[in-house]
Amino acid sequence: MNNHNYDVVIIGGGPAGLAAAYSAKLNGAKKILVIERDRELGGILQQCIHNGFGLHRFKQELTGPGYAQRYIKMVEEHPEIEIMLDTMVLEVSEDKLVLAVNPEVGILKIQAKAVIFTMGCRERTRGAIRTPGWRPAGVFTAGAAQRMVNMEGYIPGKKVVILGSGDIGLIMARRLTLEGAQVQAVLEIMPYSNGLTRNIVQCLEDFNIPLHLAHTIVAIQGNERITGVTCAKVDENMRPIPGTEFELECDCLLLSVGLIPENEISEEVGVKIDPKTSGPIVDQRRQTSIPGFFAAGNVVHVHDLVDFVSEEGEIAGKYAALYAQGILPESYRTINVLGENAIRTVVPQKIVLDDTSIDAVRLFMRVGKPEEKLIVEVTGAKEQVIATKRLPIAKPGEMIELDIPVDKFRDAGEFVVVTSRKAVKA
Repeated sequence: MNNHNYDVVIIGGGPAGLAAAYSAKLNGAKKILVIERDRELGGILQQCIHNGFGLHRFKQELTGPGYAQRYIKMVEEHPEIEIMLDTMVLEVSEDKLVLAVNPEVGILKIQAKAVIFTMGCRERTRGAIRTPGWRPAGVFTAGAAQRMVNMEGYIPGKKVVILGSGDIGLIMARRLTLEGAQVQAVLEIMPYSNGLTRNIVQCLEDFNIPLHLAHTIVAIQGNERITGVTCAKVDENMRPIPGTEFELECDCLLLSVGLIPENEISEEVGVKIDPKTSGPIVDQRRQTSIPGFFAAGNVVHVHDLVDFVSEEGEIAGKYAALYAQGILPESYRTINVLGENAIRTVVPQKIVLDDTSIDAVRLFMRVGKPEEKLIVEVTGAKEQVIATKRLPIAKPGEMIELDIPVDKFRDAGEFVVVTSRKAVKA
């Protein structure tokens, strides 16, 4: 068995993992390892050949592979950062021993001083949403179809129906149309879209692709190959309304019904998971509930923009490097962050006050449903207002960011509440 020792081990070679590796190197880590189970670095970015990446990070509009290549080049310039491709992590113990397998060298035992989880997300499947009907060929998740088209060069079908209005599904509606396929419709069970507004406009409206809100699929037809779907309108409880059914002919069904942070390894170690985000509970340094274990990117919560994924990776890489060097304080004051009213999720869930705390804390928030004229307030335990933000429109599919100087939390008490209220006209 091969035994190795590293200061920082990063599980996942996507945008968060690459940013974490580069940041760990800049902050003094001597030996860094990035473990990636795919055949190349970059993660999901390699199949996202559309543009729109990097406007915040590089002040340029890049494609997904173009953005990934920037970070790959930055990482490859430093010999302190080692890469293991085609390598699957099987287990991580609480003493930071990583067990992995590689087809070339077999089983690997890797001892780390700090571990960063950057495994990203997986897609919710047909089984998770329990769509009734036959089980024919031609039913794919939107991400699988995206990889098939953009990286493997195959078209999954010529007449396509898309269930769910997540960003990948919207982008695939445009992509398949450009490849000559006919996208019959996009169906969304909620009464609002779950994608970015720009994707609704650029991917559906610009190509005259119908979007049916408050609709779902109640049956899939076809024996060996899918031949069509039965759709129906849903009520406020998301139950199909009898008598509203209609048929759509198709030879391909794409599912864009949500992403789930990939946290099996994190849970096995004992990291506490936030039931609302399905990701680890972290502080603003991106340290989890177990000291020495950090997490960043979509494994913590699903992001809209890769630029913020990289930002989180850099934070996790910095503090993992400091932890590996024994610089991170072992005792500190912790403040819990709670979300109320329209605010469904908040990350980070804890604020740490110590000498190494970063100057500002960026809170990432999502609302549970579309809201207009919303005021987001951060208040302390004594109900003093720490920060506010006015939003003309807030949507579940679009992240809300709020930067707050860390000093403002020092008199907050044991917790802060992120709440919301409607703006009142003067």
